[in-house]
Amino acid sequence: MQKGGAVWALGTMSGTSLDGVDAAMVLTDGTRIFDFGPTAYRPYSPAEQATIRAAFGQWPGDPAVAAAAAVVESAHAELMSRFTGAEIAGFHGQTLAHDPQGQGTHQAGDGDLLARTLGLPVVWDFRSADVAMGGQGAPLAPFYHFALARHIGAALPLAILNLGGVGNVTWIDPRQTAPEHAGALLAFDTGPANAPLNDLMQRLTGTPQDAGGAFAATGTVDETLIDRFLTHPYFYRMPPKSLDRNDFHASLDVTHLAPQDAAATLTAAIAASVARGAEHFPTQVARLLVTGGGRHNATLMSQLSTRLRLDAEPVEAAGLDGDMLEAQAFAFLAVRVARGLPTSGPTTTGVPALVGGGKVSRP
Repeated sequence: MQKGGAVWALGTMSGTSLDGVDAAMVLTDGTRIFDFGPTAYRPYSPAEQATIRAAFGQWPGDPAVAAAAAVVESAHAELMSRFTGAEIAGFHGQTLAHDPQGQGTHQAGDGDLLARTLGLPVVWDFRSADVAMGGQGAPLAPFYHFALARHIGAALPLAILNLGGVGNVTWIDPRQTAPEHAGALLAFDTGPANAPLNDLMQRLTGTPQDAGGAFAATGTVDETLIDRFLTHPYFYRMPPKSLDRNDFHASLDVTHLAPQDAAATLTAAIAASVARGAEHFPTQVARLLVTGGGRHNATLMSQLSTRLRLDAEPVEAAGLDGDMLEAQAFAFLAVRVARGLPTSGPTTTGVPALVGGGKVSRP
């Protein structure tokens, strides 16, 4: 990769909702976004999903990890090999466990293997350095979100909300000149997002998600359960802060509810946790842009708008690609790592000082 100037970078993301692998190219110098390139998606088969799901909560060396890593590596290699013209790649891997105050963070997948397979430098293991320095290791997209806010010409503070398996939000002041500057960013995980809802739909209906929120729209929200859910200690912690996919299992027990009511209540819980998180924003935002699979859920988007008293817009309203934004982020971060720029800081992951995470594997 050339030492300066813009380069085409390929990034990938496989989220905890286990839909599949996203890949996208971005033309960037690690500071600005100059152009967006091709994108592609490779779904996980039900058997692949089951193999990865069996390793959730496990750490390197545990019984199911090797099989899950093999699926992750194979799927990524298959998808990434379709692209041409990239000078560097960012490989997030598949998060199996995240315990920043305890055992650390674990993303399955070997960047060395992918570098050899693709013949490209591959940046991977983005989170471990941040956690080792005392940070949460998540979320990691905020520095990219800052670049996006500048790219779309935002003039006032805004928020970008990602609703994947877990929800995370970035408050951005685009009037600052760099993401590492004081007052530029505040980021944190808001609470559960699609993961518990998808798990419920799989269990109840055999379908992987509540398409469009249609199932939840026929149910009634159990507001008493929502109120109890919001007493979880996580909501009283100051950001930055992060979550594991399964942290709210006990607090979101909807097994006693009718199926439609259970879906409606889980959907409302996602929105309620975002609204509670917005109380931490340094200033009110002029705009809330939503990315990730949750933006396709009309019932959830309506709940967000109601509970935040602010119109929740899909990022497409700003000319962005919500299906590929996370993959683009790891393309952008790969260039930052290769050029020695920070990828997280005190107001995004709680790490005491700016840190550039990620290992670089060369073919």
